[in-house]
Amino acid sequence: MSSTRRLFFALALPAPIQRQIVQWRADSFPPDAGRPIVAARLHLTLAFLGEASASTEQTLRRRAGRIRQAGFTLRLDDAGQWLRPGVVWLGCRRAPRGLLQLAELLRAQAARHGCYQSPQPFHPHVTLLRSAIRPVAIPPAGFHWSFPADHFSLYQSLYENGRTRYQLLESWPLAPAP
Repeated sequence: MSSTRRLFFALALPAPIQRQIVQWRADSFPPDAGRPIVAARLHLTLAFLGEASASTEQTLRRRAGRIRQAGFTLRLDDAGQWLRPGVVWLGCRRAPRGLLQLAELLRAQAARHGCYQSPQPFHPHVTLLRSAIRPVAIPPAGFHWSFPADHFSLYQSLYENGRTRYQLLESWPLAPAP
C-alpha cells in the first residue's frame, strides 16, 4: 500500500453545468479533436499537490479548514488550446479576485509543505479535451456558464483499470459573497 496519495484542491462544477459544457463541447469540436473529459471529472484545479504523504495531507486539510474567504461567481467564458500538453480548455476572460486569492493561498500553503508548484502563473481553467495535439478551431465568443463558488474541495486522483477517477475527500465552505 502506498504511503502517498495524488491530491489536488479544486472547485467542482455543478452537475447541470457539467452536462451543458459536455453538450457544447460535442457540438463545437470534431470527434477527433482530442480525448474528451467525462462530465463528472470537469473541475477547476486550484492547487495540484501531487503525491502527498499522509502527514502533509493532514496539515493541508487543517490549513484549508482555517481559510476565511468570501465566495465569488465564476464565469466560464473563454476557451483555448495548449498544444504542448495537448489540452483544450475552458476558462475565464476575467478571473474573479476571490478565485485568484484562494488559488494563491492554497498553492503557497502547498509549496511551504513540500508540494511542488509550477512556476507558471495560475491560469484558471477546466480541461475539456486531452491529447489534442493538432490545432483545433476554438468556437467564437458568446458562450458562457456562471455559478456561485461557495466551497472548495480536496480530491484524490486514482488510476484504476486504465481510467482516472477523482474521489472527493473533503470540502470547505467559502463565506457568503458580499
